[in-house]
Amino acid sequence: MSVMKELVKNGEQVKMVSSSGKAAVHRGVLLEKADLMDGAQAARVMKDVRIVYHCAQPAYHKWENLFARMQNNIVEGALAAEAKLVVAENLYMYGFVKGSIHEQLPDAPISKKGKIRAELSQRLKQLHRDGVLQVAIGRGSDFFGPTVRNSSVGGRFFQPIAEGKPCSVLGNPDKKHTYTFIDDFGKALVTLGNHEDAFGQVWHVPNADTVTPRQFAEMAYRIVGKPVKVKSMGKSMLRLGGLFIPEARESVEMMYQFDNDFIVDSRKFSERFGVTATPMEQALAQTLEGYLAARKMKFSS
Repeated sequence: MSVMKELVKNGEQVKMVSSSGKAAVHRGVLLEKADLMDGAQAARVMKDVRIVYHCAQPAYHKWENLFARMQNNIVEGALAAEAKLVVAENLYMYGFVKGSIHEQLPDAPISKKGKIRAELSQRLKQLHRDGVLQVAIGRGSDFFGPTVRNSSVGGRFFQPIAEGKPCSVLGNPDKKHTYTFIDDFGKALVTLGNHEDAFGQVWHVPNADTVTPRQFAEMAYRIVGKPVKVKSMGKSMLRLGGLFIPEARESVEMMYQFDNDFIVDSRKFSERFGVTATPMEQALAQTLEGYLAARKMKFSS
């Protein structure tokens, strides 16, 4: 959705694809339904496009069985359309890093999902090196925004804050953690698609200054004028929740990102393209405005 918004702002013709065929798209945007696990459907919706922005993923607990197949179908569709491919990735492939996380680090995954991410990314980079497909990769950290719900700082974090209730953060609330504003992620991916020299490279999208989860929550509570109430959720609670919620069970192996400092370096992108992140306070204000508006709409209906 953030990619769509940026493309529309730039006057581009945009086609959005989702498995349900439903999304709140801007006026003039074509919305199509497709199952990306089906190669024929993937190829159909990519026909005649110039750039494919790949922001899709299977359900969190189905990566092992479905992610490679989904990506392969997207790659084949882009090849058939003779389109360029811009891919949104996360940072799982780096594994545990002491110090800042930058693009020159080797893949060193220590989780099942990290290994999957590393393999998928390596395949994309090899396609570019072989001259088969032009690929640019943008990587973001845990993302948040007005319409973001499925994230470590999504609905289960911001909804309680908007209601003045206690929020939960993963891991140690006093370790530093980089967060990515979703609109910055979308703008960065479109920027990559518009620059020839961006292809064949990995780029960390712009992020605001790194803070601790507690500081992140404190800023959010301050914006809505509510008292700060922060709870920490560790591995034991996630394992318990995993008995009923597959996504919680799958999150346990990623806790190293939240039990230690997790600091992402995005200087390469900012220095090349002159683009910086939205200031944290502003990004949080926009996010909470979206949550409060959604809450008001829910109660009014």
